[in-house]
Amino acid sequence: MNPGLAHGLRYSSLPAPVVRPRGAMPVLSRVRTAALWGLEALPVECEVDVGPGLPGFVLVGLPDATGREARDRVWPALRNAGFQLPDRKVTVNLAPAERRKEGASADLAVALGVLVATGQAPRERLDGTAALGELALDARLRGVRGTLPLAEALWRAGVTSLLCAADCAPEAALVEGLSVHAVGTLLEAVEWLRGAELPCQAPAPPDPEPATCEDLRDVRGQTVARRALEIAAAGGHHLLYVGPPGAGKSMLARRLPGILPPLEPEEALVVTRLHSAAGLRRPGRGLMTRRPYRAPHHTVSSAGLVGGGSPPRPGEISLAHHGVLFLDELSEFARGLLDALRQPLENGTVTIVRASGASEFPARALLVTAMNERVLAFVEK
Repeated sequence: MNPGLAHGLRYSSLPAPVVRPRGAMPVLSRVRTAALWGLEALPVECEVDVGPGLPGFVLVGLPDATGREARDRVWPALRNAGFQLPDRKVTVNLAPAERRKEGASADLAVALGVLVATGQAPRERLDGTAALGELALDARLRGVRGTLPLAEALWRAGVTSLLCAADCAPEAALVEGLSVHAVGTLLEAVEWLRGAELPCQAPAPPDPEPATCEDLRDVRGQTVARRALEIAAAGGHHLLYVGPPGAGKSMLARRLPGILPPLEPEEALVVTRLHSAAGLRRPGRGLMTRRPYRAPHHTVSSAGLVGGGSPPRPGEISLAHHGVLFLDELSEFARGLLDALRQPLENGTVTIVRASGASEFPARALLVTAMNERVLAFVEK
């Protein structure tokens, strides 16, 4: 007896397998993008395969938790933008697969890769083009942290054109030789692939000087303290202020960046890249013009002061690179924190070693500290 009939099945009723003509529909696409790990930006190739199998989405390539949530952002964005969702298995690989990646910078590349692989968008204009941006559920594009180092990494990898969110396009345009196209939605990016023209984004102007800049000219008296500040600025010396509360120690320290020489172009680029990767830059801002000034509280952790975490994040000593790090109430800082500053102040770099690898952050800052004279007298006794 036919086993199929025993279970009430008729083999003749099963649909015949569909054989697609070779080359009729692209099932594999590649879109270039970039990702961060700590402060390091690396170019990434987003490979999208739409193949046989149960409908589903698989993302591989060592993304972090934010990256693994890409399906929950990309699928609603595709649906709300009016595109057809694939009814087959979608596999996305972020190559190189052995390097860890963080953030949602690959969302736009994943969405474009799915559309190209399913034949809903052409692939011809993707040659030499990369895509950066986080997708909102309504298909709008948001800027991503570290746009400047990401754009630099892509340019070094041979990318000549970049599609990115409109709010971070002026920052990406700071990279010379890279044509940046600002897109506000996923639909605008697809229209560009279909042949629509988008103007190239102009670089963002340098940061304006703050309206209320703290100037040393505002200080009256304090001849010795002012002289010490000028010597520290001229020679790059670290400084310790000792005096009673209210003597003006913090006030003088806040005015030190104003008498330091302006940032050189290379220094400004390094500082801007560092603060961009740390997520401290507002959208649309250009190169930083003033030297950074950081004043952490004495309850700061070791990771907050010198860097750490997973993925590694820069600490206050790195965020003050080419600027001033001010530690008020020095005696309140834990001894371990002060010991941790010794090597960065000597070498100008911080190396964070984790099981996943090592990350090196710049940390060449001018250290200014302050403490009360009563505490100093107690320590001397």
